[in-house]
This record gives sequence, structure tokens and C-alpha cells, in this order.
Amino acid sequence: MTLPTQLDDLLKLAAETGERLAPLAADTDAGRDDGHETYRILRESGLLALLVPREAGGAGLGFGDYWRVLAELGAHNGAAALGFNMHHVVIGALADAAGTRLPPAAETFRAWMLDEVVNGRKLFASATSEAGRGAKLRGMQTRYRLSGDGTHYILSGKKSFVSLAGAADYYVVAAAADNGAEDTGEASHFVVAADDPGVSFGSVQHMSAMYGTSTAPMTLDEVPVPRSRLYLGVEGMSLFKVVREPHWMVAGYTGAYLGIAEAVFRHTVDHVTASAARAASPVVQQELGRMSARLRAARALVHEAGDHVTAERGSVEANAMVHAAKYVVGEVGPQLAQDALRLCGSAAVSRSHPLERLIRETQFAHVMPAKPQECLEYLGKAAVGVNLHDARAFAW
Repeated sequence: MTLPTQLDDLLKLAAETGERLAPLAADTDAGRDDGHETYRILRESGLLALLVPREAGGAGLGFGDYWRVLAELGAHNGAAALGFNMHHVVIGALADAAGTRLPPAAETFRAWMLDEVVNGRKLFASATSEAGRGAKLRGMQTRYRLSGDGTHYILSGKKSFVSLAGAADYYVVAAAADNGAEDTGEASHFVVAADDPGVSFGSVQHMSAMYGTSTAPMTLDEVPVPRSRLYLGVEGMSLFKVVREPHWMVAGYTGAYLGIAEAVFRHTVDHVTASAARAASPVVQQELGRMSARLRAARALVHEAGDHVTAERGSVEANAMVHAAKYVVGEVGPQLAQDALRLCGSAAVSRSHPLERLIRETQFAHVMPAKPQECLEYLGKAAVGVNLHDARAFAW
């Protein structure tokens, strides 16, 4: 199918896809299936090419509109939206390079990867986090070296919390040079195929929510990666990219958590309006009004922040806005969950009702980087004029 390019059409497609994903959420959350069917549906929808430039066969969506589509999916199936975002974290840097004149090796790499998404319907994932240090690039323990004949890189290490484990076709793995300093921040990224020799995954993490992200540890045991699969053909540039344009690393999934918050509100309203007497109560109406105000404020901030990135990617103001949006959505989701508990009572804690799952899922926004305190620190540094384009200004 040809992917539409207009936002209204894409939102309609996301809503239709979300309606197919929604019935799968409960069984996946309960561990009765592995959640991989959701990613088959997403592949089939064509939405994996949302960010791919139009001339390469995609929708050419900007960051702000991408967040809108992600929120629509998140309102139907939060875990699927998070996994979907992990694919776009990887594709985002390629999309950001649209219209930029790249060296021949980088252009060849970019063309190959975009073709894999558009024509191959391939699903990509990110493998950055490591035990004890999270997703920070500085101090990376996974290492790489060039093979003796110079045709391959050899990767070794362990990654924790790799989303789409066993579901994706490729994993973009962050690693530091074998001869680099222990605390080097000069990480590089490599595209590792799921079936490359030496790649293996552990058991899916048993978490309190988000089982559908298929998150598991990943082991790389002397994995040979062709030189052509060095991300954009450049070594040691990952930290530079994250420092100057952190929107994907720290906040890509913000739209998904906004969608989950939207779903909490919708289900709460549906529950309340099932009783005419409760819906007519001024006290209940005021509670719903508070929820609506919080949600509207978060939505407005997310939309403004996303549009700021589209217009001024890499500016300090755009970077500060995405940190603010990530922080606020992380605060608002759990607040709405508490409001839902007060208004819905037993319905909000019954495993037979979607609210119970959504209330658990809202808590995970704080777990994902950037953490709340990191968002606040970034905003504080921006306020006092710290040069946030300097890698030494923040613990990346």
C-alpha cells in the first residue's frame, strides 16, 4: 500500500491501525502471548515509513506531527506505541539528514536502510542501555574493533532492556572503540541483524507493565558486522549528535505516554457517563474538569515542543522544550491515574477493565530516559545560560 502524506490521513490510518491493536493489549499484558502480532500489524500498515522522506517512498513526517501520530497509537495500545517508537528512534537520524549533502558512504548507508524500511517492511530497534548505566553513551562497556582483514567490525558486550527483542529485523547497537578510554563518550552505532552470528537474547523482562515492548537483554559475542553497516559511515559521532539534537534519545516516546494519558481520561469519562446520576454531579464534573485541564496543558506543550523541533531542530529552545514536555507528561499521567482511581473505584483496579492496565503503564514514563531529575537539570542549566551544546555540560 502507498502511505498517505497528509497528516489528517495519517492520523486516520493510525486510528484504524490502533483499533486493530487495542484488542491485543490485554492478552499481551497478561503474558498470554509475546506481542509480536502487534508488530506484524504495524509492518502491514506501512506506518514504519512515517519519517522516511517522500522521495524515498515514505510520508516525510516532521517530529511534531510524528508525536501526534504516536499519541493516537498510544491511546489504543501503549506498549505497541513504545515499541513502534523504538523503530523511529533509529530512523529519526536518517530522516533528520534529509536534504543534507552526505559523504558517499553515508548516502549509500542511508539509501540502503530507508529501502529496507519502505520496500522490505523491516523493523529496526535500538540497543544502547547497559546494566548499571542506563542509556548513557559515556562509559559504554560494549566494545568494537576492526577485523584483521579490515572488512568487518567485531562487536562484543551485553545490552540490557532492548525493546523489540526477537521482533525486530535489525538492532542499532551503540559501542565504544576497543582502544578507547574507559570513560570515553566517543561511541559509534552499528546495524546488527537479528540473525548475525554471535547475537542472542535472554528472556523477556517480567515487568509490572509494558510486556508488549518485548524487552530483553542482548548478548553480542564477537559479532562480525560489515563496514557498510557502520551507522552513516562515521565512527565516534554519536555523542556529538545526542548533545546537539537530543530529541530522539530523551523524548521520542513522549507522544506514546501522552496517548496513554488520553486513554486514561477517555475511559474515566466513559465509566462516569454510564451513570446519569454520577455524570450530573457537580463534584464529579469538577474532578473531570481538573483531569481535562491537566491533559489539555500537557497536550499543548507536547504539540508546541514537537513543532519547535520541526522548525528549529538542535536549538537550545527546542531541546529545552522536549525536556519540558517529557517531564510534564511524566507528571500528568500518574496524576490522571490517581484521579481515575478516585472516580472509578473498583473498575480502576479490576484486571477486566483497561483502566487497571493503563494506570500501571502511566508510571513507566518516569523510568524511561531522560529521568525527571535529568529533565529538570537540563531546563535549569538552560535557564542560567550553560552552553548545552558542550558535551561536558551534561552527563550523557
